[in-house]
Amino acid sequence: MRSLGFEVTAAADASEAAELLAAVPASRRVALVDPRFVGHVHALRLGLTDPRFAAATIPGALTAQPEARPALLRALQRAVAAVGAGSPVAPPGAAPVTEERTVPGRLAVALDAEGTAVQRPELGSLTATVPTGPEERSAAEAAVSAVDDEAVRLRSAVKAHDGFFTTFFISPYSRYIARWCARRGLTPNQVTTASLITALIAAGSAATGTRGGYIAAGVLLLFSFVLDCTDGQLARYSLQYSTMGAWLDATFDRAKEYAYYAGLALGAARGGDDVWVLALGAMVLQACRHVVDFSFNEANHDAVSNTSPTAALSDKLDSVGWTVWLRRMIVLPIGERWAMIAVLTAVTTPRIVFYALLIGCALAACYTTAGRLLRSLTRKAKRTDRAARALADLADSGPLAQGVAAVLRRPGGGFTAPLLAFAGAAVMVAAALFTPYGGWLTVGAAVVYAVLSGLAVSRPLKGALDWLVPPVFRAAEYCTVLVLAARSDVPHAVPAAFGLVSAVAYHHYDTVYRIRGGTGAPPQWLVRTIGGHEGRTLVVAVLAAVLIHGSGFTTALTALAAAVALVVLVESIRFWVSSSAPAVHDEGELA
Repeated sequence: MRSLGFEVTAAADASEAAELLAAVPASRRVALVDPRFVGHVHALRLGLTDPRFAAATIPGALTAQPEARPALLRALQRAVAAVGAGSPVAPPGAAPVTEERTVPGRLAVALDAEGTAVQRPELGSLTATVPTGPEERSAAEAAVSAVDDEAVRLRSAVKAHDGFFTTFFISPYSRYIARWCARRGLTPNQVTTASLITALIAAGSAATGTRGGYIAAGVLLLFSFVLDCTDGQLARYSLQYSTMGAWLDATFDRAKEYAYYAGLALGAARGGDDVWVLALGAMVLQACRHVVDFSFNEANHDAVSNTSPTAALSDKLDSVGWTVWLRRMIVLPIGERWAMIAVLTAVTTPRIVFYALLIGCALAACYTTAGRLLRSLTRKAKRTDRAARALADLADSGPLAQGVAAVLRRPGGGFTAPLLAFAGAAVMVAAALFTPYGGWLTVGAAVVYAVLSGLAVSRPLKGALDWLVPPVFRAAEYCTVLVLAARSDVPHAVPAAFGLVSAVAYHHYDTVYRIRGGTGAPPQWLVRTIGGHEGRTLVVAVLAAVLIHGSGFTTALTALAAAVALVVLVESIRFWVSSSAPAVHDEGELA
């Protein structure tokens, strides 16, 4: 217990335990452990030191964070009143010890009954028990000796479900880097920051436009990914979860990837090859892929009767090992994607890198979206109000769409919501592509898009395919900005558009991770201030029509990007460093 940072004090009975707990400063975590406890140190670590849970328990031990301490003290005082002040903390007996037969176990049950959620971590092969006699104690001690808890701790530091490249080429050694960092007092946030700095240096190397710079960029990008894996493994290894870490982990991956795209585009420009359109196209495609995943998962994670033949087939394929890895590779996750980018950067040109990225991500998007469409059409799932609220938040509707939704109502049921969204997006993108550049037809299309977007979200998004609405809106907005900037022939318009889409994409990723953490979307004032997807699309269309000559369009896009980035970042940083922000992390393998 002392090795885990606790001050240890023995209590003779439950009454003394209550007095000792009451005397501990209110801002500190407390733990109650049965003196007969036998188990692994890592079992205690999992049960008593994870900062994400207000209360947690394993057999024979219970912990409470400051927010759960009043409930724990009330439960302990009720237990003292029920059995008498002189009752021992560890009542003797020869019967098998269940959770309810130890003081920590009974208190955990009492906390649950009172409404205070108590986390019970999976221990796997780790031992945590309260023996009642010499034979049980000997058996428990033998079980402790039979399992190396440090090996379990290292194994548990690795995510349970990861990509092929990460699992077989990174995690076998990155977990040891994580342990090395833990033993030297480094934090996951420091490793995350080191990963970002390494990726930015890689982007700078790519921006040199030289073969040596490209080779260095590829090597540094791979090293950045190793550190990116290490920070999560360090968090799981040492249970150093934090709100700041959640924010850094949730946003830095995108910042690193987009900065690297920009570095490649700058490097290509030094060699006389303009690939900014490809760089922005790759970013748009990747962002739209992600929002498809986010939207589908939010729509279905708490759905009732959430089954389908397609899902059953997927579960059946999971029993065939090679299909699992093949399907994980097809979706081109971050490990495979960054490995491909790094290798191609070192041996080819930025244009080839972006061609490969666009083709690979397009195929992955087709595969994943087709599977989700089949699941949605074949399952009989009833979506909840929470899911509909999450989809509405992901839609990012601004004042124009909200105003239309308040006045008009689309027909209920069927596929009307995604059809209206598709129709609006098709009108907008087609106008940007095929009408004369700088004409007011594009502005008219943006108005139609705003009206159809408002109609699409005018009713709760509970239909089978309503999860398509947010990704359609993302594609419409991003592609409009890309097309208008590319057609403008204004110097540096596409790099300015790259900055604008980056700022908006950050806002959308920030929304996703807030919803995942259970705290809801960003405040409405923020969405109204930055215009919503339809408002920003209309503004860009108007700017293209008004600033048709000179460099004004580039300046306007740059100013808009800076304004959106400033508002979004300030509010996001305020939220993620506040005490109300969730700690969003992926779990490792079970021991």
